[in-house]
Amino acid sequence: MKLILIFSLLASMNSVDYRLNYIEEHKDLAVIEMHRKGIPASIKLAQAILESDSGTSQFSLESHNHFGIKCKKYWRGEKVMHIDDDTDANGDLTESCFRAYEDVFHSYVDHSNFVAHSDNYRPLFDLDPQDYKAWARGLQEQGYATDPKYAEKLIAIIEKHQLYEYDRL
Repeated sequence: MKLILIFSLLASMNSVDYRLNYIEEHKDLAVIEMHRKGIPASIKLAQAILESDSGTSQFSLESHNHFGIKCKKYWRGEKVMHIDDDTDANGDLTESCFRAYEDVFHSYVDHSNFVAHSDNYRPLFDLDPQDYKAWARGLQEQGYATDPKYAEKLIAIIEKHQLYEYDRL
């Protein structure tokens, strides 16, 4: 029983460590993109942490896509196929086309452009840029992700790691 508890504690510590490392490595880019396109750095970091498991998911390692952005019809860049939540006519999960990037930097830049230039997300830019809760709820309401708890998850990540502090830089 003690051994299980020790492994559980180590796994928990490691998950926090790799998140903290991810934040440290990408916070400046998130702040730069916040100033360039107006998406709060806290939101950008929380989305990247959630969508890419802090850059450790097999999908993000292969594609450098840290935001789970699908190809869309107009996408002309690199692509990777990945099973997500799309289904075929029989209701079976099927592969979806996702954007692939040469590095994480381009993923962050494209995410900013994607959100800022999409009519779907335009209402978000009327929100207070320091109101991360409204931004998280807005992303969910506008259909960024299919997870009904998407906003809650973003808010929890932001609050756990005090990512809202980067919105003030």
